[in-house]
Amino acid sequence: MLDDASIRRSQLCNKVPEVTIFFWIIKVLCTTVGETAADFLNVNLNFGLTGTSIVTGILLAVALIVQFKTVRYVAVVYWLAVVLISIFGTLLTDNLTDVVGFPLEQSTALFSALLLITFAIWYRQERTLSIHSIFTVRREAFYWLAVLFTFALGTAAGDLMAEALGLGYATTGILVALIVAIFAVAWRLGLNSILAFWVIYIMTRPLGASLGDYLTQSRAHGALGLGATTTTTIFSLAIFGTVLYLALTESDVARENVAAEKRNRPLIFAQVVVVAFLFAAASIGGYLWQSHRLLAERQVATDTNGDALPLGDLSSFHEMTQATFDSINAGDWSGANDHANEIEYAWDQAESRLKPMNTEAWANLDDAIDEVLREIRAIRPDQIGARSALQKLQSKIANP
Repeated sequence: MLDDASIRRSQLCNKVPEVTIFFWIIKVLCTTVGETAADFLNVNLNFGLTGTSIVTGILLAVALIVQFKTVRYVAVVYWLAVVLISIFGTLLTDNLTDVVGFPLEQSTALFSALLLITFAIWYRQERTLSIHSIFTVRREAFYWLAVLFTFALGTAAGDLMAEALGLGYATTGILVALIVAIFAVAWRLGLNSILAFWVIYIMTRPLGASLGDYLTQSRAHGALGLGATTTTTIFSLAIFGTVLYLALTESDVARENVAAEKRNRPLIFAQVVVVAFLFAAASIGGYLWQSHRLLAERQVATDTNGDALPLGDLSSFHEMTQATFDSINAGDWSGANDHANEIEYAWDQAESRLKPMNTEAWANLDDAIDEVLREIRAIRPDQIGARSALQKLQSKIANP
């Protein structure tokens, strides 16, 4: 156990910033960049999911080495690591889903378990999960491992709600924002600050993803239509400006006394049990209700279209693909981008209905659509490559 003198000395070497409004602003910005930057590298620069994962993993490893070598919190180093780990956490879930074929339900359960195990071992070894006492290598290792799993879990849970359960990113964002607000108020009313912090930290990931989706999606769907490139650039500059301000003012250097966080310790286990029960009840209940509703919709679609086609009627996607083809043939890349956005949006909206009908057929079409998006959204799009990708997509639509 640390005495008060040791606590005061440790604060001088704490490797994590004070939790202020700036902390949460940058955190949400980082989660949005994690979503849009991954798309930018994967699609616009045509790195592909594997290439993007390798590049980001190498950069993250370098950033964490520098972070571990610092003797105290340095804003630029710390937040660079957060940006990169947000991208890598997103890619971790995307690889499990798209490459390994893990259902989002299993990914959510897996990362929930890994995060809980990390917290359990961390607490067993250090007797605290406070971010105001990250001043040893072991505690810092636990901290960054937990942060990685929060981003991966937030990605899996957010995608599960928005895509697999068909809620969409707008509804998901509203639900998550409501959860964040509830826990912020609960913290003010006496909920343990460490418990509230980590719940909100996890929830800001799908919140940032919803924000990123709103900014990048087409105006035709009620979004701003900025695209991944513009959104990533704007948010990266916003992060840089805020971090630069914090580096100059040091207004987020931790000053809170760790001892103050121990006052709720006798209640923490009861609070954890209650919070876990409420989350489990709400999550399982909501999942079963929405799954039942989607099953009813799929049954209606099956009764209408019959079982001749594995994914039912895809004529609308054929029409959108042909419209994209026509724009490319006319040299209208702006129009082609608009039509590609239309395909992506419609495909995401239909995922919860189509994927359970035939997972293999859905995956084949999903890969073909991703190839079209990479060709059309590339920094230097190629007409021949785009045509070839669209022809493959039309073939898959005709015969999934």
